[in-house]
Order: sequence, then C-alpha cells, then structure tokens
Amino acid sequence: MINSVLRLFSLLPLPVLHGLGVLLGWLIWLWPGRHQQRVRENLSQSGLIQTHPGLLRQVIQETGKGLLEIAAVWLRPHEKVVRLVRDTPGWANFEAALAAGKGVVVVAPHIGCWEIINLYLASRQPFTAMYKPARKPAVDALMRQGRERGQARLVPTDLSGVKALLSALKRGEAIGVLPDQVATQGDGVWAPFFGRWAYTPTMTVRLIQSTGATPLMVYAERLPWGRGFRIHFDPLEAILPKDRAEAAAALNREVERVARKLPAQYMWSYARYKRPGGAEPLPDEPPQ
Repeated sequence: MINSVLRLFSLLPLPVLHGLGVLLGWLIWLWPGRHQQRVRENLSQSGLIQTHPGLLRQVIQETGKGLLEIAAVWLRPHEKVVRLVRDTPGWANFEAALAAGKGVVVVAPHIGCWEIINLYLASRQPFTAMYKPARKPAVDALMRQGRERGQARLVPTDLSGVKALLSALKRGEAIGVLPDQVATQGDGVWAPFFGRWAYTPTMTVRLIQSTGATPLMVYAERLPWGRGFRIHFDPLEAILPKDRAEAAAALNREVERVARKLPAQYMWSYARYKRPGGAEPLPDEPPQ
C-alpha cells in the first residue's frame, strides 16, 4: 500500500509535492502523540525558537515537505533525481579532498533532503554508506531500491559494515555517515549538543582518525517553491582533537553550526537526547 501511494506521489512535480507536504506537516503536528512535545522541547533547548520568529511554523511545514519528497528522490529515474540538485557550493572542497587520495568522510546531518546526497555523489563516483534495514520487508525493499543506485553501495550497521567503510576510504573513495543519531551501546560518548548531554557516536571520529580521510559537512538545502536542492560541501571549522570524547563534542558543534544556518530544515522531531540501553549514566555536571 505504501509503495503504491509513494509511486503515485513520485509522478507529481516537486512544487506540488512540497505544497502537499505543508498540509501533511500540519496533520502530523495535530495528530496525538509525542511528536509535538519533542519538537517543542528540542527547539526550546536549542534556543533558536527565541531568536527566529515563526520558526516553529516553518519547522512544521518543512517536516511534511521532507516526508513527501522521498517519493520523488527514491522512485524517479536516477538521472532525473540528480537534476533536482541546482547548485553545489563548496564542490571544490570535495574534489580537493578526493585528490588527496585518503578518502572523504561525508558527514551528513539530518538537514534538508539528506536522502539526495548519496544519489548525487553516486552519479559521479563510488559512494558507500551504512544502512539499517526497515522492519517491514516491503519498506526495506523500497528503501534499498531508492538508495542503492548509480555507484552507491549500502553496507550493514555492524562490524562488516565498518570494515567496508574503511576499505572504501583506503581506496580513496567517499563514504557517508550520519553524525547526529543516538549512538548504540559501545559506540558512544556523552557530548554536549545545544547545551545538553547527547549520546554521540564515535565511529565517525574513529574512521577519520584511523585513515587520515578528509571530513566534510555536507547538507542538502531545500530550495523554496519546490525549485530543487542546493548541496553544500563545507570544510570543518576546527581540527578534531585526538581525544575521541572531545572530537565527538567538536563534531556536535559542527552539526549545531549548520543547523543554525538552516534551522527550519533540521529534524527537530528526533529523540536526540534519549539514553540507549547499556549506555553509561549521564555526567553529573552540566555540559560546558
């Protein structure tokens, strides 16, 4: 059922999809559940809602746009999806990182249309990213079909997947990681994120430090009126410290930086501050 509905939506022009997405965003907002409370809490924690009038309304609308545009990104022909990318500021940074020969770690936070990043890069060179299977087989098949196109390769979120990422970097290729997910047991540290402790993955730091690969903050800005997307390739503003906890905190600051650039398009509905099973207790002192 979901597949059939998404296929129908994929036929619609992007401006129409985004217009319907605005309506969907409000429906989700009004639906009973934790979504509304979590968005309010996360925005309040960030401090951005106090300085950006109308931000809550924009977040509601951008959330719906992000859900419906998946139909276009996953189900349209690959070449048509790539043409939705209108601009790539900082592309020279990516080319220079590839030319260095040690690989590129594409650090892609949940901002804008992150789903289009791997498809765009995979249209130009090999690109490897981790992938967690969906619970429903039909959704999982749709996800793989949508993401694994061109020169894209999906690898599992286990030791074999980590080895595949390392191998890609050793070949001088690009890999993709999501830095702002809650870490799993054994792969996380408590690090500040918008002034609150968040259990932060260290895998990204380990991949960068063990290979000498170049990290880039990459995010796909959603352009207004359904005009497409602008993918940014930003170098990190600071060198990552050797200490992994400090380096994880530095990466969180980088995510904060780009989230402040496009606050309406960040995924504030994510339960970023939960404590996963098996994680060590939160530090006693407040984050600095």
